Amino acid sequence: MERGRTLGQYRIIDLTIFAVLMCVFEYLIIKAAMAWFPQELYTVSLAAPLTAIVFMRWGLWGIIHPAIIGFVFCLFSGGTGEQYVIYCVGNLFSALSLILLFRVGKEKVRTSKWLSLLFPILVQFLMHGGRALVALVLGATPASVTGFFLQDGLSYIFTLVIAWIVRRLDGVYEDQKHYLLRLNSEKEKKEVKNES
Repeated sequence: MERGRTLGQYRIIDLTIFAVLMCVFEYLIIKAAMAWFPQELYTVSLAAPLTAIVFMRWGLWGIIHPAIIGFVFCLFSGGTGEQYVIYCVGNLFSALSLILLFRVGKEKVRTSKWLSLLFPILVQFLMHGGRALVALVLGATPASVTGFFLQDGLSYIFTLVIAWIVRRLDGVYEDQKHYLLRLNSEKEKKEVKNES
């Protein structure tokens, strides 16, 4: 009989899959924007909704993902050394959103119509705020950092749409320990029902 995966193995596989998805999606978005909309001032990113999903699934274990997506953005958009610092370190400010998950509870955030949409928006806002703060520390002017919020404004809409969709998908926008326990409980109930 084959032994099942441990929670740690499952977590590593899941976090790796999400890291790869983030890299692929960010690469595709950057290349599409450069090819089709090179003169546009606005940008679109899936960094926040994917980070929110990872935070919901694994909490602090997902802390590296915002930095990875910042790195990928800079790598494929030709970022300077300063931009690498701004995006990688700035995106880490999104981890402050975990306070909401820990205070309110992941399950309450997941099942609440408004909190489930507010959480990814908070992640997005904290990423922008983190980038702006790091840029200010590195010498940017206050007027210049408003671009982090304004140029990426479309991402807020994409974040809301993605959050609205994934909260309806079973197990995607859910703490994975809770999800696995729920699946196991449902399986046991089904077995008991079949035996009787």
